Formats: sequence, C-alpha cells, structure tokens
Amino acid sequence: MKYAVVTGTSKGLGASIARLLMEASVNVIGLARSKNQALENADLPGSYQHYQVDLANIEQTEKTFFKIINFLKEQPIDSLQLVQNAALVSPIEQVGKQTTEQLTSHVHVNLLAPMVITNLWLEAWRDRDIPLVLVNITSGAAKRSVYGWNAYGSTKAGLDRYTDTVALEQEKLETNNKIFLFDPSIMDTDMQGEIRSADPSQFVDVEQFKNYKTEDKLRNTDVVANVLVKRLLNESSIKNGDYYSVKDVF
Repeated sequence: MKYAVVTGTSKGLGASIARLLMEASVNVIGLARSKNQALENADLPGSYQHYQVDLANIEQTEKTFFKIINFLKEQPIDSLQLVQNAALVSPIEQVGKQTTEQLTSHVHVNLLAPMVITNLWLEAWRDRDIPLVLVNITSGAAKRSVYGWNAYGSTKAGLDRYTDTVALEQEKLETNNKIFLFDPSIMDTDMQGEIRSADPSQFVDVEQFKNYKTEDKLRNTDVVANVLVKRLLNESSIKNGDYYSVKDVF
C-alpha cells in the first residue's frame, strides 16, 4: 500500500496535495491544528486519517509522530512519503518590533519541527527495506532578503540548507532515500491574504502583493499541488537533493 504523511492539511496547498494523492490511491495521514472535514468525508480511492497537532509545540509534535510511526509499522507498505508543507509567515515586522513568543513559534513551525520530524522519520525506518521520499516546501524568500520577512526568509533558508545536508548524508550512506525541495511560488492562499493585510511600515512590498491578487497572478493551490503530486507519483523521476519549482512547468 502507498502512504503519504502531509503536514498543514487543513487548507491551502496541504489540503490540495492530500486530495490529489488520495485521488491517486495514496493513503494520506494529515496533520494540522484544525480538521479538514472535506478530506475526512471524501469518497476517494485513497483514505485520509487526521492527527490534530500544533507544530509549534515540539513535544506534542514528537508524540504525534511516534503514534503515526507505530501505526504505519503495522501496515503493509510499498511506498512511503513525507511532505512537510506547514509554515508560518508571521511575524511580518521589522526586527526590534517582534515578541519572543512570535519568533519562537515561527522557528518551531518552519524549521525546528521539520528537523525533529525528519530525524524521527529516518531513525524509525532505518532497518526497514522501504526507500523513503521526503519533500520540504520552500520559498523564493529563502534566497533573497525581504523587508519585514526577516524570520520567514531566515527559516526557509535554514530549511533549504538542512534539506541539502540530509540529501548529502543519505547519498553517502547509500540508503536509497530521497529528499528534495519544492518551491510553489505565489499562490492564492490565506497566507497571501495575511501578507496583503500587512501595514507598509511592516512590509514595504505590500502593494506588489496586492497587485498579484488584483492582476490574477496567484496560482490556484490545486494547480500547484498537481505539479508536485505528479512528481511524487513518479518516484523514479525524483533526484535526491533536487530543487524543484512550479516555475519549471509554468
């Protein structure tokens, strides 16, 4: 059986990825703070199982993944994938005007949780003959500095370097595991709405992002998810350590 674990499935890109995988007969385990009744009630070839978790809470995240791993070890598995999609863009603000609580939650969700989860994941399946596929969702903000996105750009850059390093280690260890980055570019999501609501004093490029919406330049999450899911369904096409962007297609 084919299984995929996807974080951030309550809405947006994560929900689209989960549904498209289910349509392709993949059994999806989704994680988010809120449930997604549409996925849970969907009559599709692949099943959906939800775990409610706040990825900012690392202890809770670790316990949740132990439960998921224990469940999966009881299943007959032919393919196992991990899609780490969940992320925060807030706080959108200058350095010097942020709270420690905001920064802690941000770093936990965007960087520490993916590191902890990857560590648990690779350890859990070390002795199983199951080639793993892991994908971390990145952003163009990882490669350039954006006023007001000091936390977001930094954590995405950290995630990129972490992913590259894990790929290097897996290659040297000759595990046959693959990990890669996927850049979805700009999409029509709640995160974009949050960005557009920022004050210019917090985010100087806010007008540009408002124009993306009014000029219909934001891609639908289903369109973006389809690009990634097509790659996930063709595991032989995945290159360990690759950087794959929706812009490679559009």
